[in-house]
Amino acid sequence: MGVQVPPPALLIIKKLEVFIEELPKNAVSIKFILTTKSYLKDFKKQVNKYAQKAVLPGFRPGTVPPELIKAKYGKSLLYDLINKKKNKERLATEEIEFIIQGYTDGSIPDYQMSAFLMAVCLNGMDHEETAALTVAMAHSGDVLDLSQINGVKVDKHSTGGVGDKTSLVLSPMVAALGIPVAKMSGRGLGHTGGTIDKLESFVGFSTTITTEQFISNVNRIKMAIVGQTANLAPADKKIYALRDVTATVDNISLIASSIMSKKIASGSDVIVLDVKTGSGAFMKSFEDSLALAKEMVQIGTIAGRKTYAVITDMNQPLGNAVGNTLEVIEAIDTLNGNGPKDLLEVSITLASYMLVGAGIANTLEEATSMLYKTIEDKSALNKLAEFITAQGGNSDAVYHTELFEKASIAEEIAAPTDGFVTYIHTDEVGMTSLILGGGRETKDSVIDLSVGIKIHKKLGDSVIKGESLATLYANDNNKLKEAKQRLLNAYVIGNEKPNKPQHVYAVVTKDGVLQM
Repeated sequence: MGVQVPPPALLIIKKLEVFIEELPKNAVSIKFILTTKSYLKDFKKQVNKYAQKAVLPGFRPGTVPPELIKAKYGKSLLYDLINKKKNKERLATEEIEFIIQGYTDGSIPDYQMSAFLMAVCLNGMDHEETAALTVAMAHSGDVLDLSQINGVKVDKHSTGGVGDKTSLVLSPMVAALGIPVAKMSGRGLGHTGGTIDKLESFVGFSTTITTEQFISNVNRIKMAIVGQTANLAPADKKIYALRDVTATVDNISLIASSIMSKKIASGSDVIVLDVKTGSGAFMKSFEDSLALAKEMVQIGTIAGRKTYAVITDMNQPLGNAVGNTLEVIEAIDTLNGNGPKDLLEVSITLASYMLVGAGIANTLEEATSMLYKTIEDKSALNKLAEFITAQGGNSDAVYHTELFEKASIAEEIAAPTDGFVTYIHTDEVGMTSLILGGGRETKDSVIDLSVGIKIHKKLGDSVIKGESLATLYANDNNKLKEAKQRLLNAYVIGNEKPNKPQHVYAVVTKDGVLQM
């Protein structure tokens, strides 16, 4: 070509030469300028710098189809990007977009994406890379447009736990104060429960309403909760499935981008994250939970969302009920002012940041006072009933919980010895509910909404041999037999009384960490 070209640019130019013959025969031979999509921006810079005088037959400026480049040479380009991350180099936003677009449309194969994910696990990503990954995943499919909803839209997300029914408590409280809660939720998988499953305890309730109905309901009653659409962040679905079988799950950047891509695609202005920590959480240690919280707040801030992360305890089930219908009843009890202290405290804390983020309250103290009032005057309870009716459910059960379907068997689990509850393997409590039929082993599993557990003894409580630790609710004796042993194994009873855990440990905002 009569010009010195550096290896990366030369690689691209040589690959482009290969398909010159496929271009129209009458194409004019003039100066080659690479004009592809933004994800080749770095290559453009090098080509423009060293090869503007290069002449390649068959090219006109701007006529090289980006789709052709990606389809024919995506694998080779990704090889270079895998190598770059393997060597601990930083990826440009355009390069990350190229990877996500290519994997979503199928032009990048699983084996190369697996190698890239492993390189990320081993060498990490900085904040800007993680934010770019998140935004690219969020825009890989539908992005919900909530501009037709009046006011500041708020949403809350939990990283998953056992007995976690805070959405059922805080959503009607916040909506009762006139703040639009436009929420997309998932179903449960494994030992963690899903809000959508719990809501289906109400006969007739539907989470598959149209976008028009969703927007109308939020404008009219300030609250709607629907299941995630199939095309919401499809890149995340593909990547998560791959991570699950390639030992690339436990990386902060990949976890944070998976969670936040769906939240950003869901369209809310304010995002409050409930980051669980402890034996029943994905993140077992406070340090890991704090790192994840910081990363997600950073991502949300870069993406232009007001984002808060509250680190809460999951060293024991939240509240006393574990299982879909049982948790709905406990949420209703809480809105009636009769709920467990830990569930109320966590719900109020999360909801307070939703109010502050929406600008309805100036301080957390003011927000807390407003939220407690919705319980005292029953406006939150009535809002829950209004919401259930709006989505086709029978709201009579909000006021008469005896209308919910009940399990046919109830059996007490007795303490095997005297002492104190010193430790609870909380994930095992969740697995006990799954064994009873209250959770999913696979995404296609059919669950029994009526089964579950009521916890009677929690951390620090004294127990006497033969006293009930919990009640199991079942519809199958064989499942009950297995579940009984699983729950007993989840409890550790010792001679020394431990300190009861905090319910809220810390709050992360864009300005820093507030230890509680």
